[in-house]
Amino acid sequence: MCCCFFLRWNMNCIQCNREFSFKEDCVASISGSIMGDECTESFFYCDRCGVYTKEVFWDCFSGEESASMCGPIPKPDGDGKVALIKRCSEPWNKKCRCETHLAYFDGSLD
Repeated sequence: MCCCFFLRWNMNCIQCNREFSFKEDCVASISGSIMGDECTESFFYCDRCGVYTKEVFWDCFSGEESASMCGPIPKPDGDGKVALIKRCSEPWNKKCRCETHLAYFDGSLD
């Protein structure tokens, strides 16, 4: 199950510009607390061009929010990140400190 929680605006494939459906195309999402801010990374798979687009959403303690897109991410690399995220039973929990969260955020969590 994907945990893409933020239905903020339209999201498009970074390679072919196809509009994503959050419900259907968001395949994995994970949140972590970094220096008091919440970072949520969501992976969208485009079956048209076979690559991932990653959205990075920062909800800053100061009240500022920002979002950026990364990619295209080759399928093997994206598949690895998605598989890692799916090993956590609570990827939406920014306070989770399981092996998955620690590995994904590379020791950057609060």
